[in-house]
Amino acid sequence: MAPGSTLRYEVVEGWEQLPSGYVHRDVAGVATDSEDRVYLICRGDHPIIVYDAGGKFLRSWGQGEFTYRTHGITVGPDEMLYCTDDGNHTVRKFTPDGKLLLTLGTMNKPSDTGYDGKNTGTVSRPGTPFNRPTNLAVGPKGDLYVSDGYGNCRVHQYSSSGELKRSWGTPGGGPGEFFLPHGIAVAADGRVFVCDRENDRIQIFSPDGEYLSEWTDTQRPTHLVFDKDGRAYVSELWWHKGQTSQRHGPTQESKYGRVSVFDKEGRMLARWGTPSAEA
Repeated sequence: MAPGSTLRYEVVEGWEQLPSGYVHRDVAGVATDSEDRVYLICRGDHPIIVYDAGGKFLRSWGQGEFTYRTHGITVGPDEMLYCTDDGNHTVRKFTPDGKLLLTLGTMNKPSDTGYDGKNTGTVSRPGTPFNRPTNLAVGPKGDLYVSDGYGNCRVHQYSSSGELKRSWGTPGGGPGEFFLPHGIAVAADGRVFVCDRENDRIQIFSPDGEYLSEWTDTQRPTHLVFDKDGRAYVSELWWHKGQTSQRHGPTQESKYGRVSVFDKEGRMLARWGTPSAEA
């Protein structure tokens, strides 16, 4: 934990009451609604699994709707679900029980960015929506922001009805450039936070895409969410020894995945997941 921090967290063992016969080898994303229902988006036979706040199974849906590369899920202020599928290059809006309302992107038609289909480092130019998009966030005025993604280097801003308003980003490590924009969130004041994963940073933009600043006390950030008090919770991926960070160069020793908590100005409040972290 950060010095002087009063934040403490502990795991709730046995919380999830998964029905017999259900498995989810890979949970790609988690979201909650206003009644504390928990939505998992999974890579497997049951793509969307819903629990109540106590972990009781409520329902599942989505069989046949998604590829094996589901990636992100967001509950909007209208309680609708936005699901990102980087396997078919779309973001889709559903009701909580699975009725399709809106599709962003063209199914199975990635944009042309130079991406070879495997290595994000081959993205050589920005493209239109989408090429393996990763996540979506909803702004305070209802605009939709999509991070795009494994095969692109952009953020796309849409109206609430799905009209593309603007896009920004190019390949690289400078301000406003991305090397795998992997997660995205919008603060209450409208600032757009983008997890620039392979650049080991979170970039911060105005609602219309103007670069403002960045947080660099992060390690391959994959996603972030804000709580009602404005604290940012950031999930961070591991580095294996020998892998190369775009910001720091070759990794001399393996680093564990972790979760970090920051205040709205980027001061670290808590961190856990490393061997030295306190529970």
